[in-house]
Amino acid sequence: MIIILKRIILASKSSDRSEILKRALIPFEIFVTNIKEEKYKTKFPNAIELVKELAKAKMLYAKNELIKKKIDGIIIAADTIVLLNGEIIGKAHNEEQAFSILKRLVGKSHKLITGIAITDIQTSKIIFDTDTTIVEFLELTDEEIWQYIKTNEWKGRAGAYSIMDKANLFISKIIGSTSNVLGLPMHKIYQILKKEFGLHLF
Repeated sequence: MIIILKRIILASKSSDRSEILKRALIPFEIFVTNIKEEKYKTKFPNAIELVKELAKAKMLYAKNELIKKKIDGIIIAADTIVLLNGEIIGKAHNEEQAFSILKRLVGKSHKLITGIAITDIQTSKIIFDTDTTIVEFLELTDEEIWQYIKTNEWKGRAGAYSIMDKANLFISKIIGSTSNVLGLPMHKIYQILKKEFGLHLF
């Protein structure tokens, strides 16, 4: 049985991140942040700095709003990007962009980097961390890529894919945390909550 004394608030609208916490039987609430990510991408071209700053921005936005509402708890915010040969690959906004991204990723390895920011609403303590996972795709034909795009799994996801469902068919190798590919490096979150905030998930 998981005993959690403080409310956990996930500052994310990602369905994958929510699903990770649900599968781990961790009670949580969702707070959707309103951050314009594009301005950060030009200001922070370094991938590690970018995911940290985006996670920080989401966390601070959530914290400020929840303080106004006099809500207590632990906020977990995260941001994930794909890095291919040193180039940051973001989210696709339409099917054509999704095809272009996946066309570049197939048959290659890329890095998936997540930045996390965790804070207690009632204190000034903030913990930042990042995690990197290497993902390798099989070769796919253009037709296969389009068939995958029709599943709509690409929507709202870094690199235009999610390992939660159909993409498992063409992911040939994962080196590192699988949960990180879904946007939350759970092993790091577990350690931070336990060591820094006294929150036990077991």
